[in-house]
Amino acid sequence: MPRYCAFLRAINVGGRVVKMDRLRAIFEGLGLANVETFIASGNVIFDSRANPASLEKKIEAALKRELGYAVETFLRTGEELAAIAKYVPFKETGLALHCGFLYAPLDPAAATRVLDCRTPVDEFHSHGREIYWLCRVKFNESQVKPKAFEKALGTPVTFRSMTTVAKLAAKLNAGHKNICESHLAAIVSRRPAV
Repeated sequence: MPRYCAFLRAINVGGRVVKMDRLRAIFEGLGLANVETFIASGNVIFDSRANPASLEKKIEAALKRELGYAVETFLRTGEELAAIAKYVPFKETGLALHCGFLYAPLDPAAATRVLDCRTPVDEFHSHGREIYWLCRVKFNESQVKPKAFEKALGTPVTFRSMTTVAKLAAKLNAGHKNICESHLAAIVSRRPAV
């Protein structure tokens, strides 16, 4: 049975606190199997044979009903996460490398708007259904704010650190753990000492 990670936007930020046991219960209530959460930032791992696109919408509807607000949901398979963890979007390193998850690849106009958000300390790169954000200072010191960035994009996005992405890729690809761990080691080694 395919294993997925759901990346949820707006979980445990901005005063909206959701306990992980409640989040697991919502997913289990949808008939999803082997549900587990990973850190309290809206990462839910589960098994399902359902179509991923319809599953995203089903999860979003359940979350809105149960939590009372919209929670955009971006699904990725273990194989997709391994490819994301392996991908090297920048030649240089920075203090923070994050991955933004999208519903679909950016159209050319949106891709241009992403590049227009660059600053002396922030670099962006789009690839497939992801946006990579290299930040040369602490993420919270960036001149680019996620909400303004999302507005410029014109589409929802949720970001995770590449360290989190690599750890999730390893969890979802337990049979290929050594490969994912080498990706994690490569990501960590690319980060400069603070």
